[in-house]
Amino acid sequence: MRDAVKKSVAARLRRIEGQVGGLCRMVEGDRYCVDVLTQISAVRAALHKVEAEILRDHVAHCVAGAFAAGDIPDQRRKVEELVETIGRMTR
Repeated sequence: MRDAVKKSVAARLRRIEGQVGGLCRMVEGDRYCVDVLTQISAVRAALHKVEAEILRDHVAHCVAGAFAAGDIPDQRRKVEELVETIGRMTR
């Protein structure tokens, strides 16, 4: 993962960590269920953004690197890994 992406992802994950802490406080404070569910949805959306950012970097850096190097077996491995990863992400 490139340094700029690492910093961005780490910052997003710290914000998500704060959101999850807020969720715990909401549950402990007997907040209205719909409010808790709304915040869970927000955390899920934030995680999807992190996931997309990491995936974008992986394709631009790792997968593209395998193609630029011209290593056919590595290209196949990277594509198969990518397909499997996207399959897991969409479940």
